[in-house]
Amino acid sequence: MTKVQFEELLEAGCHFGHLKRKWNPAMAQYIFMEKNGIHIIDLNKTIEQIDLACAAAKQIAKSGRKILFVATKKQAKETVSELVKAVDMPFVTERWPGGMLTNFFTIRKAVKKMSDIDRLMESPQFNSVSKREKLQIQREKAKLEKNLGSIKDLSRLPAAVFIVDILKEHIAVAEARRLNIPTFAIVDTNSNPKLIDFPIPANDDASKSISVIVKAICDSIAEGLAERKIDKEAMEEEYAEAKALATDNVEEEEENSENTGRRRRTTARKPAQTRK
Repeated sequence: MTKVQFEELLEAGCHFGHLKRKWNPAMAQYIFMEKNGIHIIDLNKTIEQIDLACAAAKQIAKSGRKILFVATKKQAKETVSELVKAVDMPFVTERWPGGMLTNFFTIRKAVKKMSDIDRLMESPQFNSVSKREKLQIQREKAKLEKNLGSIKDLSRLPAAVFIVDILKEHIAVAEARRLNIPTFAIVDTNSNPKLIDFPIPANDDASKSISVIVKAICDSIAEGLAERKIDKEAMEEEYAEAKALATDNVEEEEENSENTGRRRRTTARKPAQTRK
């Protein structure tokens, strides 16, 4: 079933591309026409690509893995963070920290440092620290929280990366490609869709356009997580039933063994009959 309707995309302005002189020829297959020097994106192609991306995102979520969302554009920050928080996925809406993926171990160390600061501030020892040191610790925590707070639960490399603007986030694209991490992205008419595994041709500048597409992806992730929960509960139920059955069988075998032992002892106690 289609996640987004044509009229919804049209109303959000997803069809507006960039000026003709700024276009990338690799986007030709997704362009419907040119009007007043501006390229118009074919929304039927957009719907096809959204459906493909949603199906892939759903399977990733169902498998229990994470998708990292990257949207540092001013008009995308708030929208993306709200939608992504609802499905408990990591996201980056501040400056992309270089080496976020390719030097993930160092990033994890910084996240661990943030956790250590939290523990320090909650401990009684923090009260004995001088005011100056307290201020320095609080500033450091605020800085780490701003840049890395949204990825503190990302304990390993993400299974995929979703990017709002691949020109602005070219470093994130390059890192993901280097590590062979699947990429999803909103690609405008000035972008190269060949760099992305699941390109979604659409306006990557309008907040409404970004919101509609990210919401569709997040809804699919929510479906995947719900199915994973149902499957997990079913497996736990099957395991409990199997365990109960195994326990019953063991008890039955023990009872049969005990009864057999009693019969043998009774037979052994009977006196042998003598012939007359």
